[in-house]
Amino acid sequence: MIPVRLHQDCKGLVLLGVLLGILWETGYTQIHYSVLEELEKGSRVGNIAKDLGLEAQELEERGVRIFSGGRMQLFALNLRSGSLVTAGRIDREELCMGAIKCQLNLEILMDKVKIYGVVVEVKDINDNAPYFQEDELEIKMSENAAIGMQFPLPHAWDPDIGKNSLQSYELSSNTHFSLEVQSEADGNKYPELVLERALDREEKAVHQLVLTASDGGEPVRTGTARIRVKVVDVNDNAPAFAQSEYRVSVPENVVVGTTLLLVNATDPDEGANAEVMYSFRYVDNKAAQLFKLDCNLGTISTTGELNHEESGFYEMEVQAMDNAGYSARAKVLITVVDVNDNAPEVVVTSLSSSVLENSPRGTLIALLNVNDQDSGENGHVICFIQGNLPFKLEKSYENYYSLVTDTLLDRELVPSYNITVTVTDRGSPSLSTETHISLNVADINDNPPAFSHASYTAYIPENNPRGASIVSVTAYDPDYGKNAQVTYSLVEDTLQGAPLSSYVSINSDTGVLYALRSFDYEQSRDLQLRVTAHDSGDPPLSNNVSLSIFVLDQNDNTPEILYPALPTDGSTGVELAPRSAEPGYLVTKVVAVDRDSGQNAWLSYRLLKASEPGLFAVGLHTGEVRTARALLDRDTIKQSLVVAVQDHGQPPLSATVTLTVAVADSIPAILSDLGSLEVPYNSDASSLTLYLVVAVAAVSCVFLAFVIVLLALRLRHWHASRLLQASGGGLASVPASQFVGVDGMRAFLQTYSHEVSLTADSRKSHLIFPQPNYADTLISQESCEKSEPLLQSGDSMFSKDNHVCIQVSPYQIFFSGR
Repeated sequence: MIPVRLHQDCKGLVLLGVLLGILWETGYTQIHYSVLEELEKGSRVGNIAKDLGLEAQELEERGVRIFSGGRMQLFALNLRSGSLVTAGRIDREELCMGAIKCQLNLEILMDKVKIYGVVVEVKDINDNAPYFQEDELEIKMSENAAIGMQFPLPHAWDPDIGKNSLQSYELSSNTHFSLEVQSEADGNKYPELVLERALDREEKAVHQLVLTASDGGEPVRTGTARIRVKVVDVNDNAPAFAQSEYRVSVPENVVVGTTLLLVNATDPDEGANAEVMYSFRYVDNKAAQLFKLDCNLGTISTTGELNHEESGFYEMEVQAMDNAGYSARAKVLITVVDVNDNAPEVVVTSLSSSVLENSPRGTLIALLNVNDQDSGENGHVICFIQGNLPFKLEKSYENYYSLVTDTLLDRELVPSYNITVTVTDRGSPSLSTETHISLNVADINDNPPAFSHASYTAYIPENNPRGASIVSVTAYDPDYGKNAQVTYSLVEDTLQGAPLSSYVSINSDTGVLYALRSFDYEQSRDLQLRVTAHDSGDPPLSNNVSLSIFVLDQNDNTPEILYPALPTDGSTGVELAPRSAEPGYLVTKVVAVDRDSGQNAWLSYRLLKASEPGLFAVGLHTGEVRTARALLDRDTIKQSLVVAVQDHGQPPLSATVTLTVAVADSIPAILSDLGSLEVPYNSDASSLTLYLVVAVAAVSCVFLAFVIVLLALRLRHWHASRLLQASGGGLASVPASQFVGVDGMRAFLQTYSHEVSLTADSRKSHLIFPQPNYADTLISQESCEKSEPLLQSGDSMFSKDNHVCIQVSPYQIFFSGR
């Protein structure tokens, strides 16, 4: 009989062992061990470290692991001793039922890529006693059975092999029967009961026998079955099968309850003696759970689901028995045909969760074990990677595949991959399995920081507070972690002789630029600097960007009046306006500048205060002081004007200047009226009055002499030109038309500025002719320094301490006394 204990995993191990055995025979290096079955857990099988050429302590360092194809782990690795040991109880009969040689195949993985094959042969021991499937059996015999008739008996089953298997049968002592053993071609021994003496039901209706089966092990093990022989009335024909062997093939996915075949036996007797009953004479436990035999019809049908992977072949024996106990037997062979009902299985035996982005092509990512339990084309698999990914699969050993890189990776482009490995068999229809592997690309510092702009421009108003934020620069590093941590610094430079770091500073973490001092637009209008961004990688990478900071002008400077300039010697300036001046006559021009720029430097002029309102007007944008109406006799000779100059800043700033205008038709009139003007005086005020009168008279004489000279020059133009060139060229460029009549004199006075200087201790007077002074032109002080002695006088009429200066522009007169 066939064993009842058969585990599903054992079938897988046997199948895997056969496949690996075929491959190993083609040339793969194998390590062979043998072990007795039923050893205790932890029993030593062999020194695997020695056979691998390693020391025991190197096993753990080299990552040595054991893999078996089945679901049961039968062996383990003792890392301390380097030995291969049993991981549990090993039952040869469960693993290799019916096999003459029981070999188990293992794979040893070392260094994640090296694989060695190991074959362990399990030796049999006499651990099973022969047994009968039925402990009691009843045999019916006709009382007219012929002497020598043989009656088949159930044979015993011993799962052991060799001498430990079933060796002999023995029948208990009796007077009617003997035992004969038939040896078949398959090696099984079938006992038969032989009638040695005629039966007599009236003498004895039932015979009790004991059949003993013995093996050849040490010690000898036996099994018994009780046989009850019942003597019946005459029925001298036994049933006979139409054929001695029935074969059928059935797909493993057949529906439960399907009739597979029909066995048929006939009995030539008539009536009740011809009725035949069918039964299994021999069937193992697994087959008994899957197949059913109809005792009346002889049909065999399925009672459970078939699985080719668990067992692809079933052998059983059926018998047909009539009412007299005569029987016949026949073999039934059922082949289970494989269908593609198992998807491939993928086991990731080794996996790296991350890989450096600069890893070379062919870097190992994972080691995959692929298996399909189906057979034939249904068990052949194809592995591939879905999508256009930079990876490929390489077959490394047997059904092991290596997942490796196919090109260089770039974390900045793709930081991680979800790799889908698809395994498809060649069945119809094909089945497939997907395995998903997540891989992170580890970063290296291969990218310098990059600024968001090619250059930066910032503006800051002048007079800013210290510590004011100017601008923020930002650099981005596409790397990861510390390789992407950016710090900022300024490239050292100097500005106006001072280090740049004394003007601005930068926050190394945020890139915000701060002012360390208050800027002055009038001193420095812009700063040009460079900012450096460093990452924290190893080695660090950096990048520079230019930054232009422009200082914005603020209205922080009041207008500065250049003309009329206040004398530094204590004298008072007076502007001259002839009484005959028409409305719009240009008296003088106020000239001012503003150190600011733009709108803050736009100046406007206005008449803030006048002693005679409505007499004078000031040009809003030119600063020209002109008569607003004709001068009247009632207008006083001394007119005081206050002119305000204001810029257009916010808030606006302004400055004022006071002008004194003398109104007279002629120089003598001016001199006669000078007494009404206020002049500075010292403690000798009484004597100063006399001196002033004398000075005015002297000036009048000088003026008359001056007029005579001009008339002479007009008559002799060419001689006048040479004379003027010899005295400094002061009048060389004066057109002749400017000296005609009284009107010509007035025009000359409007165009030129003359300075007459008289001193009490000098016999000389100086008359200076500067360059032409047009309405919008400011006379520089240097242009008034050319002098020519025009007047000679005799004895001095003035005191040493008195000094009179008359400046006309048209006539600006200064008086000073000391």
